[in-house]
Amino acid sequence: MELFLLIFGALFSVINPLGAVPIFVGLTQDDSTKERQRISFWTAINVFIILVIAFFVGQYVLAFFGISIDALRIAGGFIIVNSGFSLLNRRFNKGRGVHKEVEDDAQKRNDIALTPLAIPMLAGPGSISLLIAMYQDYPLIEQQIIATLAMAAVALVIFFMMRSAHYISNLLGASGIVAISRIIGFITIAIGVQYITSSVVNILQTVSFK
Repeated sequence: MELFLLIFGALFSVINPLGAVPIFVGLTQDDSTKERQRISFWTAINVFIILVIAFFVGQYVLAFFGISIDALRIAGGFIIVNSGFSLLNRRFNKGRGVHKEVEDDAQKRNDIALTPLAIPMLAGPGSISLLIAMYQDYPLIEQQIIATLAMAAVALVIFFMMRSAHYISNLLGASGIVAISRIIGFITIAIGVQYITSSVVNILQTVSFK
């Protein structure tokens, strides 16, 4: 349970579904309740699939390009820290990788569950790099099963949050969403800093032993 909560908390903080609520509301304001539920469901499914692929396949992509796990952690740490600062500075809408052209195109298409909602808004570079690094930290089958369950739990939370996005937006308002996002942003920065510092320590220890 401790490992499950650790992975769930880290993923939830980096993904920050609450930050996607205003964008979801804007993209689905003209849709029916049934259509919003359908988009919410497939957004969650797509996020889960992307996270699982990143977790189990990402290491082979690193090996193909000759990228070390410490280099990935440092790069991912900077991305995560940047996301956290965006949340703290009330720029989480702009900092989620959704350009105006993409948003306008999404408005014209029937299905927005994959892009821009699932990727890059929710399953972005921060969460993907985090999971690739996690695979190295949890090599046991039992740990990987727990990690997969944590991803499924995050996807489930995303489904309920997107399904209730219009209600959440009306309940919390812009100020409420910003306040909670700032708290999540602080946690996200701490996660990123931890990844950077641990990787730097590993690199220095490796150099000192040579």
